Amino acid sequence: MKLKRISGDFFVALLLNMAFNLEWTVPAWILLALHFIFGLPIVWFWVALLIWFLGILFWMLIIGWAGRCSSPEPYKENKNPYSSNNNQLPSGTKQQ
Repeated sequence: MKLKRISGDFFVALLLNMAFNLEWTVPAWILLALHFIFGLPIVWFWVALLIWFLGILFWMLIIGWAGRCSSPEPYKENKNPYSSNNNQLPSGTKQQ
């Protein structure tokens, strides 16, 4: 049975980041309360939510880019004779 390769779905990660960073929406909720109390335009509430969303999106794009920048480590020859896979034992040793 072939297993499905698990890949990082961008939108699932975005939703998780939004859930984990709900405390960043506190200014938006304060602006919403000021809208109902003092009549502040509701546009400021939506602007604050948009800034929160764009901040999370920007942070995810930077972290994703940084993850793709890493290069694989070059192959290093195994110089340990006891852990090599060529089944050649050093002289004077017995195979168990």
